[in-house]
Amino acid sequence: MPALLAGASRRWVRLLPWGVAFVLCVVLLPTTVQVLGNDYHLNGGVAGALAVGQTAPLLLAVVRPLRAWWVILAADVAGALTLLTTDLERQQVWPFPPMEIVGYLGLCLALGLREPRRTLALVWLATAGASTGLALAAPDGTSDTSVLLTVLSGVALVLGGALRERYEAQRRLAEQETISEAERGRRTLLEERARIARELHDVVAHHMSVITVQADSAAYRLDGLPPQVREEFTAIAATARESLGEMRRLLGVLRNEEAHGELAPQPGLKRIGQLVEATARAGVPVEFAARDADVPEAVGLSAYRVVQEALANVVRHAPGAPTQVSVSVDAARLTVLVVNGPPPAPHTVPLEKNGTGHGLVGMRERVRLVGGELDTGPLPDGGFRVAARIPLTGEDLT
Repeated sequence: MPALLAGASRRWVRLLPWGVAFVLCVVLLPTTVQVLGNDYHLNGGVAGALAVGQTAPLLLAVVRPLRAWWVILAADVAGALTLLTTDLERQQVWPFPPMEIVGYLGLCLALGLREPRRTLALVWLATAGASTGLALAAPDGTSDTSVLLTVLSGVALVLGGALRERYEAQRRLAEQETISEAERGRRTLLEERARIARELHDVVAHHMSVITVQADSAAYRLDGLPPQVREEFTAIAATARESLGEMRRLLGVLRNEEAHGELAPQPGLKRIGQLVEATARAGVPVEFAARDADVPEAVGLSAYRVVQEALANVVRHAPGAPTQVSVSVDAARLTVLVVNGPPPAPHTVPLEKNGTGHGLVGMRERVRLVGGELDTGPLPDGGFRVAARIPLTGEDLT
């Protein structure tokens, strides 16, 4: 069984129960021996045995407080009964001397930090029962401490239980927040994948439609085709139409009632300039550099979405920051770079102070699904950088 506060994040908190138990043992053990021997005139051996039974289990209480409680309660009751065999002086404390009360309160605090409410209630009832039973046998003229022990032990048990329940509530809240954040990230990822699938459907459907039209019209456009070739073109057209049907059925599952706007043709590299102009009209100074190039539609679509999300993040988190957007193409890859500086002084209040990072999750997933790489991160001057590298051919996807 782990020690008390073993799950604490700070080392000194984990060591605190051991330190408190050690100090109590070191202080209370000799004090108990001296008080029982000098003030109550007990035999040295008896006083030592009672002192050990009343204080040494406090070290055990760090790991198993309930077992330590059984030992200490029995030792305290035995000590009280043993004191009855001595000549108690008038106004002398009985049945629990002060050092026993201090040790018992430390034990009750340990119990509260470990045991459930029902166990704590039973411990207090047992304490109250033992104190009441001893109070009935109290010698005349002694100072009764049974009520004091009963009240203070109840306070210590309640305090320890309250601290334990507060810690448990904070731990569950932290776990729930972690789970909720993970679920939000997962939901964002799934939504982005569904959106990518819808967009890729539009891209692929266009090419499949072209294949179908070309295969169907081949017999009319090309003279003198052998019958076997005509049958081959017919089979190609039929297969293409069947694939289109399967894609439309799949798309019916992915689309929702709010996705009507997504039926428009999907944007590509040529639309990035319009996107930059719209962002500039929103108050963000944007510089744009790009070369005209023919790239696969899926690659162009992914590049457009990366620029779109990156510029949206600039507007939300660094309004007015100078931004550079560049799109370059070489023989193998398309590279998209969006870099923004810090917001101008005096700083404009961001539209969103605490970003969730889900936009970056969507960008990363979109680039990954087309075999590319995404690199994002803050810059030393307070700006932010988004760089995407997307392969142009299937060989680069491996």
